[in-house]
Amino acid sequence: MKLKTKTVKIGRNDPCPCGSGLKYKKCCMGKNGSDNQDLETLYAARYGIRLKKEKDIEGIRRAGRLVLETLELVESRIKPGITTDDINTWVHEFTVKNGAVPAPLNYRGFPKSVCVSINEVICHGIPSNRVIEDGDIVNVDVTSILNGYYADANKTFFAGTPGPGAVKIVRIARECLKRGMAMVKPGNTIGDIGWAIQTYAEAQGCSVVREFVGHGVGFEFHEAPQVPHFGQRGSGVPLVPGMVFTIEPMINLGRKELKVLQDNWTAVTRDGSLSAQFEQTLVVTETGVESLTPF
Repeated sequence: MKLKTKTVKIGRNDPCPCGSGLKYKKCCMGKNGSDNQDLETLYAARYGIRLKKEKDIEGIRRAGRLVLETLELVESRIKPGITTDDINTWVHEFTVKNGAVPAPLNYRGFPKSVCVSINEVICHGIPSNRVIEDGDIVNVDVTSILNGYYADANKTFFAGTPGPGAVKIVRIARECLKRGMAMVKPGNTIGDIGWAIQTYAEAQGCSVVREFVGHGVGFEFHEAPQVPHFGQRGSGVPLVPGMVFTIEPMINLGRKELKVLQDNWTAVTRDGSLSAQFEQTLVVTETGVESLTPF
């Protein structure tokens, strides 16, 4: 894949990359004396977004392969009777063994190497001696730093035999990710992603968490832009080749409201309903999207 992140030709009738909503010819065309916008400079100055070059994409892709291998290891071992701390140990040891660093460990004081969120826990569950029970749904969120590059992905797994509510919310959360990813291509906007997720989830009688969003990733754990999983079509930052970010919709079986527990990390549904999530790290290409953590 060849990405053009230095200078990309923008058509006269294309949406202006400044985000005004106007056509390029009626907005920024000719303002800097050239029809070739330096997108790397423009996006850094206007949005704080650092577009990635080919070598960066490959570095994130390698980190992404390790993230997927880590999730596959967890999936092969997860079952009723293990603890969330067991999962933390597996993730930490496998990450370090492969020459990488678990990004969550000590990040803003987070005490563990992975987030493990069960049932009503939306995200940021801290591994502990909690025992996983039959029928639980367990989200495992892995972020690895390999040779200085970050990749981030998560999946929600079944432990034992799930009930109908668990089956429903996991299916819908996975489909929300799929529909969000389908909106990623040059010329679309971040708002298109959120619109696709929100309209589907709410049509299924579920809700979308507002407080936590997807984010840029690659050079750091969390970068610009923020990627809400709700919104309006055509709103937000225009997507251009070289943007790398996560889509990670958190979908509740009940209402969207949440509360954060006294540990200042664990977010749970306020009504106690189940919540599920799936996440991938994506790069916008010249023709669409590539997942750097494909599953």
